[in-house]
Amino acid sequence: MNIITSLINVILHLDKYLAIIIQNYGIWTYAFVFLIIFCETGLVVTPFLPGDSILFAAGVLASIGTLKIFPLFLVFYLAAVLGDTANYHVGQKIGNKILDKENIKFINKEYLKKAHDFYKKHGSITIVLGRFIPVIRTFVPFVAGIGEMAYSKFSIYNMLGAFLWVVLFLGGGYFFGNLPFIKTHFSYILIAIIIISIIPGILAFIKEKKKCK
Repeated sequence: MNIITSLINVILHLDKYLAIIIQNYGIWTYAFVFLIIFCETGLVVTPFLPGDSILFAAGVLASIGTLKIFPLFLVFYLAAVLGDTANYHVGQKIGNKILDKENIKFINKEYLKKAHDFYKKHGSITIVLGRFIPVIRTFVPFVAGIGEMAYSKFSIYNMLGAFLWVVLFLGGGYFFGNLPFIKTHFSYILIAIIIISIIPGILAFIKEKKKCK
C-alpha cells in the first residue's frame, strides 16, 4: 500500500519531482524520462508507470524553459517507438507460452486478456488507439507480437501512434501548461488526464459486460 501511495504522489506531483531531478542531474533528465516511457510501453511488468502524465508534465516544464521542447519530443518519440518494438518482439518470442500458463508472476493476465480482446476487435488500428489507454498501451504491442502481425505493418502503426500520442500530451503541456489556471490546479489536471485516458477502457469493459448478460 505504501508503494501505491508513493507512486500516486509522484504521478500527481510530477512537475515538482521532475524539477528536482533537473536541478540535481541536468541533461540526464532526458535519459530518465526516456527510460520511464520505454519501460511503460516496452515491459509488460511495468504498466503502472506514468505515461500520459509525464508527457504533459515535461511539456509544462518546457513551456517555462526548464526543458527543451524539441529534444523532449525526440526522446519521448524514440522511447515510445522503441518500447513498443521491444514489446512486440518479446510477445512474438514468448507470448504464447505466457498465455498458456494459469498464473504468471509480475504479469496481470486479466490485463493481457483485455488487450487481446481489444486487438481482436479493432485489428491493426489497435496499435494507434491503444496508445491512449493506460495499461492497455503496455500490453497491445505484446499481443500484436503474439498475433503474428507483420512487423512492417506493425512499424507503421507504431510510429503513427507514438507521434500522435507524444504530440497530443507533450504539446498539451507545452501550449497550455503555462496558463495560470493550469499552474494553480496542476494536480487536478493530471487526475483529469488519467481519468479521461481510462474512459475508453471503462466503456469497452461495460460494453463487454452487457454482451455477457
